[in-house]
Amino acid sequence: MITPEIVQEIRQIVGQDYALDSALDLFGYSYDSSFLALFPPSLPELVVRPRTTEEVAQVMKIAYANSIPVTARGAASGRTGGSVPLRGGIVMCLERMTSVIELDEKNMMITVEAGVRTGDIYNLCAQKGLFYPPDPASFKISTIGGNIAEDAGGMRAVKYGVTHNFVMGLEVVLADGRVIKTGGKSIKNVTGYNLTQLFVGSEGTLGIVTKAVLRLLPMPKHRTTLLLMFESLDGACSTIHQMLQAGVVPAAAELMDGKCLVAIARNRPFEYPAAAQACIITEVDGAEQADILKQAEVIEKIAADNGVLEVRTAKSAQEADELWGVRRALSPAVGALAPDRVSEDISVPRNEFPEIVRRISAIAGKYKLNFAVYGHAGDGNLHPSILCDLSDPRQAEVVHKAVDEIFAETLKLGGTLSGEHGIGITKQNYLKNALGEDGVAVLKAIKMALDPKGILNPGKVWAEEGKIHG
Repeated sequence: MITPEIVQEIRQIVGQDYALDSALDLFGYSYDSSFLALFPPSLPELVVRPRTTEEVAQVMKIAYANSIPVTARGAASGRTGGSVPLRGGIVMCLERMTSVIELDEKNMMITVEAGVRTGDIYNLCAQKGLFYPPDPASFKISTIGGNIAEDAGGMRAVKYGVTHNFVMGLEVVLADGRVIKTGGKSIKNVTGYNLTQLFVGSEGTLGIVTKAVLRLLPMPKHRTTLLLMFESLDGACSTIHQMLQAGVVPAAAELMDGKCLVAIARNRPFEYPAAAQACIITEVDGAEQADILKQAEVIEKIAADNGVLEVRTAKSAQEADELWGVRRALSPAVGALAPDRVSEDISVPRNEFPEIVRRISAIAGKYKLNFAVYGHAGDGNLHPSILCDLSDPRQAEVVHKAVDEIFAETLKLGGTLSGEHGIGITKQNYLKNALGEDGVAVLKAIKMALDPKGILNPGKVWAEEGKIHG
């Protein structure tokens, strides 16, 4: 319970206008971009919008002393309910923390506050010939703090990796308001436990990230983008598998099935062969133009052996942006095909990608469900989407059975429940299947050590037993 006295104390810290408690504000901060339908919604009691780390720390001291739940929030572009305040309390929204502390060109690193948008980091670095690769689909609006909390990936992960590959150091506010700094600019650092990577992907359950030191790369001088249409989904999957075996490591390799092509064509000018049942958008980049052209030739030859119907090569940066615009517009286009969509985020070893696609297709046929399949095929990260109507109890039951089987088949192939979206609320029932009881027990022990009162983002990753304790 947040008393009027506590609200006033917090307002003295962050300012009158930055501690919100109107009904409209509370509702506006009660949901994220996941496919959850919580009735009634999980409303916070107070929304706090701090500007500095010190303000975050002072608010956390109050929350800790009074056992008030705190859910950190960025742009709320997450897909698994990570920023939904399940236990009410405070939503700590870091969207005002937007300072770029330093762009260190000599060390090729950038230090930013948690509320800086991912796309802004990319653009700022690009102006200096530097490159921040992680590019989740929401990178134009997502914040780096949220990316770190979820260990976000993106289309370039196949060559460059995901968020954790670029986080060198963090500033973190702990549950009791203490502020720690982890890592830094040193390339080698094995002093103590690797606390930096402990907080990456922790979904706001261990601490609140307020600043980050990120590693950068030189911006690739040349790139070529190709769009390939296939007569079968299996042919598209085989093309990606074979080009990786041939030594071509694309900057990105995105797969879309025939249902995705239909969805895109309904929402923007987009022509494709009538016989097309799958599409790949891929890009190769590097320092030498000749090498890039050679890789593109290898891709086209492999695609030809796998039933490619059409190959489009971008002739300019604008054409490349248009091709990638097709992929970035895909998720809402697919969502518009049905009243509801249940979209998952599985990841398998790259050699198993064709097999998991086949197994998902079999599950769709078994339950007579309408599926759309797309994802980051180059790194084994797939987003199968079930297009359905969850208001029909019978269909809802079948959908849940299909999801259970998708996760089971993923784990059988050595895969994981989440490639880039986290566990949040939506996948916690499957956590023991993936990690085992002992593995989950270790996670809980770490949580208890850093957050003994259980106030940081309670109800996420695994279902909390009982209530927050004082």
